[in-house]
Amino acid sequence: MKKIKLSMISQIMIAVVLGVLFGLILGDFSKSLKIVGDIFLRLIQMSIPLLVSGQIIEAVASLNPREVGAIGKKTIIIFASSSLLAAIWGILMALIFKPGSGVNIQGLSETASMQAQNLSLHDTLLNFIPTNFISALAEGSIPQIIVFSLFFGVVLSIYRVDHHGSKFYDVLVEFNDLIIKLVTLMMKIAPVGIFALIASIIGQLGVSVILPLIKYLGIYALGTVSFWILWVLIVSGRVKLNPIRLIKNMGQMSIMALATTSSAITLPIAMQDSKDKLGLGDRITKLVLPLGMSLNSNGSAMHMAITVVTISQIYGIEYEVNQLIFAAVIASLVSLANAVVPGAGLVSLAIIIPQMGLPLESIALFASVEWFVGMLRTILNVNSDVFTAVLVANAENEIDRQLFYQK
Repeated sequence: MKKIKLSMISQIMIAVVLGVLFGLILGDFSKSLKIVGDIFLRLIQMSIPLLVSGQIIEAVASLNPREVGAIGKKTIIIFASSSLLAAIWGILMALIFKPGSGVNIQGLSETASMQAQNLSLHDTLLNFIPTNFISALAEGSIPQIIVFSLFFGVVLSIYRVDHHGSKFYDVLVEFNDLIIKLVTLMMKIAPVGIFALIASIIGQLGVSVILPLIKYLGIYALGTVSFWILWVLIVSGRVKLNPIRLIKNMGQMSIMALATTSSAITLPIAMQDSKDKLGLGDRITKLVLPLGMSLNSNGSAMHMAITVVTISQIYGIEYEVNQLIFAAVIASLVSLANAVVPGAGLVSLAIIIPQMGLPLESIALFASVEWFVGMLRTILNVNSDVFTAVLVANAENEIDRQLFYQK
């Protein structure tokens, strides 16, 4: 008899269902399981500073400044701008539709409120710059870790070119592989940890606490679709291409992104269709799309931003404008380190949520919709890479319009 192997997301969804049932049936007893969930969260957290730093340094250092040239500069500017705009869009959607409002979490909100940060704009900006990188690592200050890693990655990139390689870079790549394997190992117990967290939350607060997730998912879907439409309008208007034809020619890669929830699996199809159906130049697709795997994740940035605001609403925390700006910037920067590990969406939330002064255990509530969120997140990640490639190809006059319009 063939052994059935469930995916990580399937295991987590089963764990969520069992956790809800366990919490409803056993009530107060299930609160004792919280320690198991807390241990799981700490196991994930312990690798995050090294994961973020290593992934960003490797991604930036892998670029060759001399080869990237004008095309690379245009690409990176569009990547940075679109990721930040996606995060801002997600925040606006959450502020307008308030998916986390009206949830009764009496007994938990006080702790969360005390953890909420209240910084001035001056302090917010200044806190991005580390005075000591080792201290930033020890304290888990993700903004400071990211800023140092970006600068270090640039220096390492220049060094690699000047010295025709770098032993340190080779060791870093291997080190990053080890960290990802460590996170992957920790994620193997994710179903157990999520089960324990959900059971303890349901036992304490009841099933009503997960009902807002339906609203959250709908608003996230609306945000994704509306931002995607905005992308289509900008690209088709700027490049003067038929928007319906653009959508049709990107159909195969979009379906693959939805079906697999994996940008890596979709990449070969996206590259092929970009050349054969969109008419983009070969050098554009070979540079922009693989680069987008590491440096451009509009879907991930929006996911983190809208989830942070939703959680803050659940816990009754109101952020000031400067704190929302901080959240948008952090979401766009953390999307750079959206490593290819099982449950990457949950790992990303584990990075950003503590930075916004929110309880880490709140990510358990969103595990039940991770598969659906993953579909939306991936299609926006993939399509935004291709939209960027179209804009860059147009600027470089490398679009075969005849090929684009052929049946």
